[in-house]
Amino acid sequence: MAFPRFSTDLAPLFQLLDDYDTHRTYRPKSKVTPVRTFAPKFDVCEFPDGYRLDGELPGVNQSDIEIEFSDPQTIVIKGHVERNYDNTATETGDDSSSTKSRQPTVEDETEEGNASSAIASPAKPAEQAVTNSPTQTNYKLWVSERSIGEFQRTFAFPTRLDQDAVKASLRNGILSIVVPKEAAPKLKKIRVE
Repeated sequence: MAFPRFSTDLAPLFQLLDDYDTHRTYRPKSKVTPVRTFAPKFDVCEFPDGYRLDGELPGVNQSDIEIEFSDPQTIVIKGHVERNYDNTATETGDDSSSTKSRQPTVEDETEEGNASSAIASPAKPAEQAVTNSPTQTNYKLWVSERSIGEFQRTFAFPTRLDQDAVKASLRNGILSIVVPKEAAPKLKKIRVE
């Protein structure tokens, strides 16, 4: 038994679900990695004269943060974080784990039964022959828990904001933004003549 009235009313909903399923299961054949994104954590406090936003952004440079207003009541905070490691600590450290490991030995028996031992000299890999370029990494990343990539947070407030008086600072990985409320519009009476 068909329900024509209900099937036409729910058709857009079913189409939306089908589109979502198609998008979710689609895997492009290219090996392009998507841009990593994350949402930094913020505390938002309301005061009688404004709002204060404190967000955790460790490792972010001030030049990598953008703060803008999408409308009179909405503030958008976006930017990016990059992973930078200082390789000087690993270059000057003990290299016992990679080059001074146990060397293989070869024992050959001669005709007279005397065993002679010789240390095999390892062949130089091609990567050692090539000098390290600045973009080549010489470390092995075991765990990656830091938030890196693009970030964006949007905050919508119930009142209009004074966009010209907003102040932001970044200290010790904490982004602090003070957003004053816009003064309530004064009631202006017009006398009819």
